[in-house]
Amino acid sequence: MPDETEPTRSAPPPRPLPAAVPPPGTRPADGPQDAAAGPPVSPEHAHPYPQPLTPDQVRQQQWQQWQAHQYWQQQRRLKAAEPPAWRARVRPAPPARIRAASLWCVLATALLSGLFLGDGLGLNLLIVAVPAALAAFFAAQAAGRRIRPWSLVWGLGGLALLAVPVLRDAGWPTFLAVLSALVLGSLALHGGRTWPGVLIGSLGLIGSVVPGIRWGWRGLRERADGSRDRWGPVVRTVLIAAVLLVVFGTLFVSADAAFAKLLGKLVPDVSLLDGPWRILLCALGLIGALAAARTAAAPHQWDKAEIAPARARGRMEWALPLIVLNLLFAAFIAVQLTVLFGEYEAALDATGLNHSDYARQGFWQLLWATLLTLAVIALASRWAPRADARDATLVRSVLGVLCLLTLVVVVSALYRMNMYVGSYGLTRLRVSVTAMEIWLGVVLVLIMAAGVFGSRWLPRAVVGSAAAAVLAFGLASPDALVAERNVARFKQTKEIDVDYFRGLSADAVPALDTLPEPQRTCALRGIMDGRDIDSPWYAVSLGERRAREAVEARPLDPAVTDCRGLDSGDSGEYGR
Repeated sequence: MPDETEPTRSAPPPRPLPAAVPPPGTRPADGPQDAAAGPPVSPEHAHPYPQPLTPDQVRQQQWQQWQAHQYWQQQRRLKAAEPPAWRARVRPAPPARIRAASLWCVLATALLSGLFLGDGLGLNLLIVAVPAALAAFFAAQAAGRRIRPWSLVWGLGGLALLAVPVLRDAGWPTFLAVLSALVLGSLALHGGRTWPGVLIGSLGLIGSVVPGIRWGWRGLRERADGSRDRWGPVVRTVLIAAVLLVVFGTLFVSADAAFAKLLGKLVPDVSLLDGPWRILLCALGLIGALAAARTAAAPHQWDKAEIAPARARGRMEWALPLIVLNLLFAAFIAVQLTVLFGEYEAALDATGLNHSDYARQGFWQLLWATLLTLAVIALASRWAPRADARDATLVRSVLGVLCLLTLVVVVSALYRMNMYVGSYGLTRLRVSVTAMEIWLGVVLVLIMAAGVFGSRWLPRAVVGSAAAAVLAFGLASPDALVAERNVARFKQTKEIDVDYFRGLSADAVPALDTLPEPQRTCALRGIMDGRDIDSPWYAVSLGERRAREAVEARPLDPAVTDCRGLDSGDSGEYGR
């Protein structure tokens, strides 16, 4: 029997629409329905069931819900449009106004680029780099930045790399040296310490090209507006000095042939036909110097760009695959030691390969194994847990063993390459990959040292080792090494590929000059033909000057006209 105090009903009344949530800071809109609602009703006298909403109230609630939806949608769009927090941290401060000293150095860089860089590469790169470095120095000094030890190391290293085109004629070591010099110069201006700072900072000059042009133009315009009275005397002084130099220089050149010859060697030869090319070089020098000065005045703080930590994996999830990989490396090294020191001839008989084919078959695979191992080490260092001391010890142990075994693989690859070179001679490609393999071995040693002494210094050490490797590679003169090794091999085996020597640079001439005729003439003719003997002093390397002196002291044999049939041995192996 139902309670008499409980009201009876046949069906529940309809539920009202949920109340809208207005945006923060807004008040409910007043309407006629609020006034019609009357004074508030006490809970004792309130109706036990909600009253149905009128159409006006329904429309008002729908309008409020739509307004709330639009408000939160706008907030989401604004939040999505905001730059990430790391971008605000790395953004540089507004630079100070460019100094007059920096402007003059930028102008000097532009003029020297247009005058000296159009005839080749040599000492002219250093001539252009000095005023550009001074422009950056004055800009950093105006911004209150101090020269730090690592910035000084990067700057001096970049200038040292520019000595490679001064000493060597080969184009490929010169390209690597110039590119590395630009990387070190960018690091000197940014001063990176972490992996993001080193990797992004090495390319940071690219992002300063457009801001540098704006910054320089704004500074020049401000100085011109504030000192119009001083520009007139400066322009007149420059014009008068230029006229005097041209007039009296022309008279002295006409009066003395020796002075004319000396002046012709020292002063760049600029013609109207080279005008567009010289203007382009001048613009490139101007833009590069402004970018360097702008970076020095307000560099990006790439060290503050934090890399989100990866989720640590379980101990067995990452350790077991690496332990299996270590066992595979150990088994491979054991087989290598057994073959090389015990059953080498039996292995060759079983595979049907000779010494050189056996060496060539495995070198490239071992090189790729070394590169992939470095990638595995990087990924394992990111995902391996280190919160527990036991986990940290396990990480260092497993990765240390992997580095040590990979180092043995590097030694095995170098041994194979030495066997291959002994059979077929040395080439540019073989020199390059050997140098790269040696550098990878140095990186492995640095990683092992970082596991013992800490890894804070590792990014700068890896970049420094790469720059040192490029510098050593250029100073060692790879073309000269190729020529010396193959000339010595020719004296022992009488096998030579004269056609390959024609593609070498002038650095190979001193070694090829010791060949007997007609091999000497055929090899040197391909190197020296087509060279401009009137190249200016600033665009000729030391290697090219020595080559010219060697050919002048012992001219090529004019009787040698046909060089076909001089190649002996398997010359096709030189390209592999």
